[in-house]
Amino acid sequence: MAVVGATGNLGTAVLNQLQSTPEVASVLGIARRLPDVDAAPYSGAQWLSADIQFEESRSALAEAFASVDSVIHLAWLIQPNKERDLLRRVNVDGTRHVLEAAEKAGVGHIAVASSVGAYSPVDDDRPRGEDWPTGGIPTSHYSVDKAAQERVLDEFAQAHPEIAVAGLRPGLIFQASAGAEIQRYFAGTWAPVQVLSSFRPPVLPLPKGLRTQAVHADDVAAAFVQAVVRRAHGAFNICADDLLTAETISQIVGQGRHLDVPGAALRPLLRAAHRARVIPMDEGWLDIAHRVPVMDSSRAEEQLGWRPQKSAAQALEELIHGMARGSGTESVPLRPRSTPVAHQRELPGQEHRLPQHVDALLLRQYMADHLAGATAGLDRILQMAENFVDTPVYPEVSAVAEGIRSEHAFLQELMKRQGFPRPPFSTALTWAGEKVARLKPNGRGPAGRSPVRMVLEAELMITAVTGKMHGWKTMLDHAEALGVAPAVFEELIEAAEQQRQTLGEVHSYAAQRAFRQGEETFEPQKQQ
Repeated sequence: MAVVGATGNLGTAVLNQLQSTPEVASVLGIARRLPDVDAAPYSGAQWLSADIQFEESRSALAEAFASVDSVIHLAWLIQPNKERDLLRRVNVDGTRHVLEAAEKAGVGHIAVASSVGAYSPVDDDRPRGEDWPTGGIPTSHYSVDKAAQERVLDEFAQAHPEIAVAGLRPGLIFQASAGAEIQRYFAGTWAPVQVLSSFRPPVLPLPKGLRTQAVHADDVAAAFVQAVVRRAHGAFNICADDLLTAETISQIVGQGRHLDVPGAALRPLLRAAHRARVIPMDEGWLDIAHRVPVMDSSRAEEQLGWRPQKSAAQALEELIHGMARGSGTESVPLRPRSTPVAHQRELPGQEHRLPQHVDALLLRQYMADHLAGATAGLDRILQMAENFVDTPVYPEVSAVAEGIRSEHAFLQELMKRQGFPRPPFSTALTWAGEKVARLKPNGRGPAGRSPVRMVLEAELMITAVTGKMHGWKTMLDHAEALGVAPAVFEELIEAAEQQRQTLGEVHSYAAQRAFRQGEETFEPQKQQ
């Protein structure tokens, strides 16, 4: 059995299910960035790193699939919204590459994760079966890609009738260990989800007419396992029996009261917040919540013997607790909130030496310059943190600082293990230090820094983090020579992108605050 996309929300749940399935002798987990293979449930599988967006991945996948008789394909990118080409390559082309590799390897059965989001829109709550058209919702990139994936599945099944292809269409998939991931992908780092552990809002503003279907990740995983064991083919709706409405959600998340917000008013607000990088979720998800059909899951019950063990309300309540705690697992997609990238254990041994063909002097200087930039960036972030105390974004600034501190320590130790000594106080470090000194304010804390200065600091740090990300990309190209697994630098690159997004949110906050305080602070001076 091979599971593609085995480290995400659903993939992790599927691994858990497979470990207790007697019909499955072995499991091969496939992901772009490998998890901690010593941690459960990842320790129960063998692992292969593959990036399915590239055509070149097909040969490696076909070779890996030669030893399995079934493939479960779950890999999917939800973010970043704005990189549509990337999402399309992974979500649609990646599905095609997995199917073609499975056919080449002689795999007899494939189960693929589709979604309720693939369905064409409706204007009522009448339950629909799997024969409802899968044209998608044009205003949602997620829905458009899911509909395109359905076309790929249809074409493949028609061209290869000898292979059983099952497409499972679940509703929203919730579990506690996806709490941190779902916050990052949808609510963003600004959302004060931590307070939900001790406080529930008395009134919850929600889209008018909201209704959606959800299902616990363990129940979806059970459906996939049954589809594989029974060699099922065709489409299957997978959802709990109850609907999540505004009334239900307000009882679980809040104190039972909600305020209906018309979609016509909410949609432009959501679009503006997304474009300002306040939240990662775009307005397309609002369209999905209003327009996808209510699914009838009776076919899964009849042909898979499947019944959900938890209601949608129970799944949502578990997710809320997970979000409040920042829950996750030992994989990159599901990493817990405030947990640094797990690269510290991936250093080469003390005996590591650079290959002879590598210019050690040039590499040392490059890494020294990168270290200088990280040092200056850390100093800058620490200063920023002081000036954002008592603001809503202080936890985010502090988290970025902690991440950079961890990366700085990693880079120092990595340099020590390359066979050359720690670099001296370099020109780049001197320049960076002078730059920090010139920008250092006279005062400390919010009272000693103008809001405009806070905007400038955020802009400088976005530039610095962008440069750092390119540095990690260069080291990724030389990962083998450095004695480091490529996945380590890939994680560092993703962490830098997350830091850049967070700082973008901080910049938006500072800019809004500067504008308001500008009216209050500078207008009296004009009157004088």
